[in-house]
Amino acid sequence: MFDSLSDRLQGVFRSLRGEARLTEVTVEAALREIRMALLEADVNFKVVKAFIDRVRDRAVDQEVLKSLTPAQQVVRIVRDEMLALFGDTQGGLPTVQARPRVILLLGLQGSGKTTTTGKLGRWLAKQGRHPLVVSTDVRRPAAIEQLSVVGKQAGVRVYDPAGEMDPVARASGALADARNSGFDVLIVDTAGRLHIDDDLMDELRAIKAAVDPSDLLYVADAMTGQDAIKSAGEFNRRIGITGVVLSKMDGDARGGAALSVVGVVGVPIAFVGSGERLQDLEPFHPDRVVSRVLGMGDVLSLIEKAEEAVSQEDAEKLERKIRNNEFTLEDFRDQLRTIKKMGPLEQILGMIPGLGNLKELTANREKVDEGQLSRVEAIINSMTVKERRNHQLLNGSRRKRIAKGSGTSVEEVNRLLKQFVQMQKMLKQLGGMAGLGGGGKKKMRGLAGMKGLMNR
Repeated sequence: MFDSLSDRLQGVFRSLRGEARLTEVTVEAALREIRMALLEADVNFKVVKAFIDRVRDRAVDQEVLKSLTPAQQVVRIVRDEMLALFGDTQGGLPTVQARPRVILLLGLQGSGKTTTTGKLGRWLAKQGRHPLVVSTDVRRPAAIEQLSVVGKQAGVRVYDPAGEMDPVARASGALADARNSGFDVLIVDTAGRLHIDDDLMDELRAIKAAVDPSDLLYVADAMTGQDAIKSAGEFNRRIGITGVVLSKMDGDARGGAALSVVGVVGVPIAFVGSGERLQDLEPFHPDRVVSRVLGMGDVLSLIEKAEEAVSQEDAEKLERKIRNNEFTLEDFRDQLRTIKKMGPLEQILGMIPGLGNLKELTANREKVDEGQLSRVEAIINSMTVKERRNHQLLNGSRRKRIAKGSGTSVEEVNRLLKQFVQMQKMLKQLGGMAGLGGGGKKKMRGLAGMKGLMNR
């Protein structure tokens, strides 16, 4: 979502680094470019004005202009002020004493509330909680059935009393069931509208009074930009919300909603949804988002995704193989499957420092190709077990057979083997380095050297 903004900002920083020294004139020119980049990204104009004023006040300070690394100082200032846009946002849910904890999801129709309900239920279950979910959307056709399906996929219990079609009764009944059955969280999925109306607000007020929620999360479709922020502000004024969930953050919208919501609405971003899968919901970490926007990567999120995709036992097994120089094509295929579990390649590469700007990769004729993973896997699957475990057996006739069996060419098979040998050498060097052990870092090692195999 932030690709365009990230490209523009990194271009500004590159131009500053090209200056022998900074002056107020060069800083002002850079600020004009930053202002235009933010406005084109659909950031609220009031937020942009305040942001630029704060950056200017700090950037034209004599200590910055006379610094040995003035361009780096400006980057640091921009980073600090972008973090300030999010206030003290910590992400996730604050600690409360209420049991069961009641979470009310609000928002307009089509914003992704029902899917977010399932995602949030799954996330809470992964945290060791026991959530119960209920739909109070009795107007939209199949809304209740949709939550039942999503809840089953997420592995969370759905409260659905037969024949009960009163929203308030469904919510209060779910609360009573949660108390009696030992659930410690209740998530209430409410009805949305195409626009804010009095009937919707009256219904929400009645549900709020019946269940006394600890959290009122507004689900905003990030694709709608500033319209989502305006609607969130209206809900906050009339109902009161405690946080925002930005859904569809994996889309191609400009991203201004994320940078504007705290300043305009006055409530923090709690979660962001970055895909259609139920695992594609994560607490909002402003420092990680800002690092991605500025092209600095997001190693912590990458490690978390790796830890979720790979068990500790598998990670330690891979660690031993790398240290003993026993990494085979079979192991490599397993690592490809792990990468697929972690999400889209562009998203994963964007978390690696130095690889965030995928347009530069394309300019260097290294276009990321999602289908390449499947082709590589098909080539490895066409080998015998002995061939996968000892690639040196692959002579010319065997390579022809593998190419025919995988629907690829001998050239592709040769290229895979050449890159695999290079990767083996790299992993051998990594395996010999001291101090590489530990948790997520072990699990990330299988990612090393993958980039070349994912590119044309």
